[in-house]
Amino acid sequence: MLKVAIIQAPLAWENATQNAQYFYNALSNIEQVDLVVLPEMFSTGFTMNPEANFEFFDGELIENLIQISSQKNIAITGSLIIKEDDKYYNRLIFITPDKKMVKYDKRHLFSLANEEKYYTAGKDRLLVEYKGWKICPLVCYDLRFPVFSRNDVDYDLLIYVASWPEKRIYAWDSLLKARAIENMAYTIGVNRIGVDGYNANYVGHSQVLDYMGQYLIEPFEDEAIKYVELDKEIKNKAVSKLGFLSDRDQFLIK
Repeated sequence: MLKVAIIQAPLAWENATQNAQYFYNALSNIEQVDLVVLPEMFSTGFTMNPEANFEFFDGELIENLIQISSQKNIAITGSLIIKEDDKYYNRLIFITPDKKMVKYDKRHLFSLANEEKYYTAGKDRLLVEYKGWKICPLVCYDLRFPVFSRNDVDYDLLIYVASWPEKRIYAWDSLLKARAIENMAYTIGVNRIGVDGYNANYVGHSQVLDYMGQYLIEPFEDEAIKYVELDKEIKNKAVSKLGFLSDRDQFLIK
């Protein structure tokens, strides 16, 4: 079993200090779980102003999260703005209680917001092995690209952290369900709520689906921490019995 907490939060626009304190408090008071999932750009909101809002990969915010992860014995994942070698990345981090951290830089940058003009795209997908689970964590716009999300490595859990606005929330709900069904994997989507500096409104709809696309946590719109337990053995039995993944097409991503 893997116990997961998802945090649907209002983000203070371009205010890393306020957002960091919000999540420090939430993490410190959270129930005992294995993994906590935060939204995309959880320290700032989805801003195209990285030069004024970046963190360093070895900076104070991440170091504090590493310490909380260790003290609480929980893994933490979410994305934030990182500056490295004079480039900016929308970088997902995955911190484990043994004070180790791995990263994934968002591959599909959101051209509608000109994200590619301000951030450098990643290339390689991340597969995290944690407590006997294979986890594939991705970021927001990646959700629209099923080939990149394809379960060709037998992952158990697919995660999307996001800043997905209200006006396209139907797509968010629909695509999360599709990704869960086609990949026969537990699927978690964590989105923010509130209004950002570009006057975009966010209504959350964070959710958890099982390997058949059925809700374990239905989409919700309020500020909340919600908990779910995932059973890998039941999923594996279904995957083996149905055999859908054995019939998948093969793709080459360039």
